[in-house]
Amino acid sequence: MCNRVDTKQSRKRGFGIMEVMVAALVLGLLYTAICQLQKGNRDALLRIRGRDGATEVAQNVIDELSTQGLPNFSDDRLTDNGDGTWSLPMQTVAREWKAQPGIVPYTITINYDVNVKVSGDDAFKASASSLLVGANGASHVYAKRVDVTVSWPYKGSTQSISVSGVIR
Repeated sequence: MCNRVDTKQSRKRGFGIMEVMVAALVLGLLYTAICQLQKGNRDALLRIRGRDGATEVAQNVIDELSTQGLPNFSDDRLTDNGDGTWSLPMQTVAREWKAQPGIVPYTITINYDVNVKVSGDDAFKASASSLLVGANGASHVYAKRVDVTVSWPYKGSTQSISVSGVIR
C-alpha cells in the first residue's frame, strides 16, 4: 500500500508572482543597459564621423591651396597676424552624411570652421650673393608652410584638428 500525500502544494504548477516580478526587473535592467549601449555607439559614430570629416576638409583646403601655386600667397595679399604668420579669411564648410545608427535613417550635417595660417616670406627664402651683384644678391621664396585648423561643435564643446603642409 502506497501512502501518497496529495496536497494543494504538490498540485501547484507555473510561476508565482514573485518569480514574475524578479524576471520583469531583470529584463528591465537589461533593456536599459542595451539602450545606454546604443546611445554610446551613436555618440561614438557622430564623434568619429565629425573628426573624419574635419580631416577631409583640411586636406581638401591644402590641396586647393597647392593647386593655386605659391605666387598667390605673397605677404602683401594676406592678413598679418603679427607673429610672423599670415592668414587667409576664415571660411565655413558644411558636410552631410546619411546615417542609420538606429531604426530611423536621417542626415548628419556638420559645419566646419576653417582657419588657414601661412608662414611669412622669410621662412623659406633662399638668398644668393656674388661679387658681381654685391652682398644683397638675389633672393627667392621657394615654399610656404600652411597650417589649417578645422573646428566643429560636438555636444556643447568645440573640437578641432590641425593639419600642416608645404606649398612649393
